Amino acid sequence: MTLDVPFDHFGGGQAKSAAASLAAPLSAKPKGGPASIEVFARIAATEADSQKPYLVFLQGGPGVEAPRPTTPVGGSTWLARALEEFQVVMFDQRGTGKSSPIGSVEGRITGLDAVGDDPADIAEALSHYRADSIVEDAEILREALGVDTWSLLGQSFGGFTALRYVSAHSKSLDEVYFTGGLPAVDTDPVTVYARTWEGMKRKSEQYYRAFPGDRAKLANLIDLAEAEGGVTLPGGARATAERIRLLGHFLGASDGPEKLHYLLDQDPASAAFRHDLAAALPFSGRNPLYAIVHESCWADGTVTDWAARRAMPDEVRADPTLLAGEHAGPESMSEDPELMPFAEVAQLVAQHEWPQLYDVDALRASTVRGAAAVYFEDAYVPPEFSLATADLLGGVKPWVTNEYEHNGLRADGYRVLDRLISLARG
Repeated sequence: MTLDVPFDHFGGGQAKSAAASLAAPLSAKPKGGPASIEVFARIAATEADSQKPYLVFLQGGPGVEAPRPTTPVGGSTWLARALEEFQVVMFDQRGTGKSSPIGSVEGRITGLDAVGDDPADIAEALSHYRADSIVEDAEILREALGVDTWSLLGQSFGGFTALRYVSAHSKSLDEVYFTGGLPAVDTDPVTVYARTWEGMKRKSEQYYRAFPGDRAKLANLIDLAEAEGGVTLPGGARATAERIRLLGHFLGASDGPEKLHYLLDQDPASAAFRHDLAAALPFSGRNPLYAIVHESCWADGTVTDWAARRAMPDEVRADPTLLAGEHAGPESMSEDPELMPFAEVAQLVAQHEWPQLYDVDALRASTVRGAAAVYFEDAYVPPEFSLATADLLGGVKPWVTNEYEHNGLRADGYRVLDRLISLARG
């Protein structure tokens, strides 16, 4: 491991950060390909010689790097609250950010050069890019830093990763905090997605009641998308009706409905609209793993086989103005030039038989203390599954609230994290 010193100032305050990079095996049971990948983390603290314990932030996704610490300390962010008593480890998941990032350039997949060009080999390599492998990378970092235990804060998919951590290495943990990130355990992904589709139907109708003219605007946009060629986007991408439906991901955030309304308020023929639409679509070449291994985060010993598409209700299928949330499908692979190189790989990943992520007995036996924010209106992580999982964790106290959407940690982070810390510690 290399650790860059001195710490860098950020945010105009007294906080500083350092960067660490280390080698990690691509797989515990390699089948050729690279022996190792690089994994990167940035450590933020209020002083360069900090002796505070570590808190690892596990980012949502999957396939998205950790945020960079630019927020001024002393504000209302979760980072400001965390730095009051922790050094914060901003951990880039493998394949993202500065951790051997995966992408595509001019029709060629990058970041997996040593694996070769065979789609089956690439798909096999990508089977080592979900929570179980991310946890093992974090363990290598913990040991390299020379600490016996540390704590976790997992947002969304980061919470899924944190649960895997509790399942596999609970003795490495002091405290664990979940925000919108307690997943279903031993549940078929189709069952989960059927529940999220029902939630999105409800949120769609709520949206149209708030903005009555927007259903017609969206219907008009879908008519344009269903025309030959779809809606053309900058860079050669296009958007057909199923990709337009994915704009429903806005409805999973507290400020999302207004953002969607302002997007639809633009002229569909304008350059501004086309650029803003491209930026608004959730699955793109910016974070290809988000699309390719997305459903694997729910795969607790099963094959996903585009579970979200299989779970789509007939009512939603017949009415494209009923919007989707994080419901990945193969259409993004065929409509975005940067994702097209992954199209065959994604189909193979969808047929991969994923091993179990969570050991129920280990979760029940864990004594790690913590707390979990369970958002009653969460569009992506159904609260009934989260509460069932919380029942397995004797040391983790749930906080069920309808004050926030899935983005509660971003919207009001200081208060959310402060509430969780207080709850966990009684």
